Amino acid sequence: MARYRAGIIGLGWMGMLYDLGKRVGAWNIDDTDRPLPPKVDVHREFYLHDHPGIEGLITSYASTLWDRPEVDLVAGSDRDQKRLKIFNERYGIEALYTDAAEMLRNESLDIVAITTNIKGRADLTCLAAESGAKGILTEKPMANTLEEADRMVKSCADAGVPLCVGAVYANHPSFAKAKELVASGAIGDILSIEVDGPGSQGPGWTYFLDSAPSWLVGTGDKERREGGRGSDEFMGQGMMVTSDGSVVHFRKGAPSLRISGTGGEIFYYYPVNQGFNLWQAIDTPDGQRRVHMPWPEPNYVRGMAAVYGLSDVIDCMEGRLDEPKSSGRRVAVGLEVEIALKQSAAQGGAQVSLPLNDRSLRLNYDLFR
Repeated sequence: MARYRAGIIGLGWMGMLYDLGKRVGAWNIDDTDRPLPPKVDVHREFYLHDHPGIEGLITSYASTLWDRPEVDLVAGSDRDQKRLKIFNERYGIEALYTDAAEMLRNESLDIVAITTNIKGRADLTCLAAESGAKGILTEKPMANTLEEADRMVKSCADAGVPLCVGAVYANHPSFAKAKELVASGAIGDILSIEVDGPGSQGPGWTYFLDSAPSWLVGTGDKERREGGRGSDEFMGQGMMVTSDGSVVHFRKGAPSLRISGTGGEIFYYYPVNQGFNLWQAIDTPDGQRRVHMPWPEPNYVRGMAAVYGLSDVIDCMEGRLDEPKSSGRRVAVGLEVEIALKQSAAQGGAQVSLPLNDRSLRLNYDLFR
C-alpha cells in the first residue's frame, strides 16, 4: 500500500472544529474549554468495505485525513495559535505553521486540504500544485471569480493533480452508480436534467454532462442579500443547453436532481434521506407502465462527504479514476453557469452564450464562506 504525507491549511469549522466543538449563535465557533471527544477510528469498518453504511461519523478534513490508513497527517497551518494548539493536542502533530506557503515549501506533502475561507483559496490551490502536491481537496465554494476558478483548474491540470472541491453530496458513490445506470440505458435516451438550482457550491448535476454548456436563459433573480454584504447566489429559474443538445432545467420546487429519459427516470431530494429513486418503463398486460424499481446499492446516505472526496482523490492518484466526481473542472462549470444565469436575468431573460468572455465576473457568498 502506498503511503501519503498530508497537510491541512485552515483549522476552522470544516478544517477541524466540526468534529470537536459546537456552533454558538449563527456561525461563531466555540472551540475553548471543551474536552476533546474520542477520535473516531473507522479503518476496519469503513475502508475495507465498498459501502458499509456508516456515514455521518466524521465530517472535518482533519479527521478525514487522519483516519485514512495509508495517509499520514503530518502538518497543519492556521493563523490562530489556539487552533494550532488544539490540532497538536488532538492529533499529536508537531509540524505547525502560521504561514501556509512555508508549510508547503517545507513538508513535501502528497495530499493537501485547503479549508480556509474563500479569500486566497485560488492562490493556495495553485501554490500547492506548484509545490508538488499529488492530490488537492478544497472546501466549497470554489472561488469568487471565473478567473480564479480558471487558474485553479489549469494549475492542477498542468501538474496532473486531481482537485476535489467541497465536502458535498456529489462525492457519494451513489452518484457513480446513477451515472452508470444512465450510461447503461436503464432509463433510455436522456430527455432532460432538472435541478432546483445551479448550486455552484456543489453542482452535482455537472457530473452528468458529456459536453460543455452552450447557451442559457434565466429569470427571477434577487438582489444581493444582507445589504450587499452577503450572498448573491442565483435565486431564480432558468434553462441551459449544452453543445450536444442536452438540456438542464433550473426550477424552483424541483428535486435536487432528476434525470428523465424515454424509458424512465432517476431522482433524489437533498437533504431528505430517501436516497436515489429509479423508475423504469415496464411492459405489462395493460400496456407500458413506469414502475418504481429497487435501487442497486450503494444508495445515497448523508454524511462522510469529505471522506468520499478523499477517496476520489486517492483513486485518481492511483489510476482507478480519471477525475473526482466533484472535480474542480466540473465545479468551475457550475460557477460559470450560475454567473451566466444572473447575467441573463439582469437582461430580462436574454439568451447568454457560453463561455463568458469576461473572466472577472464574480459570485459573492455569505461572509462566513
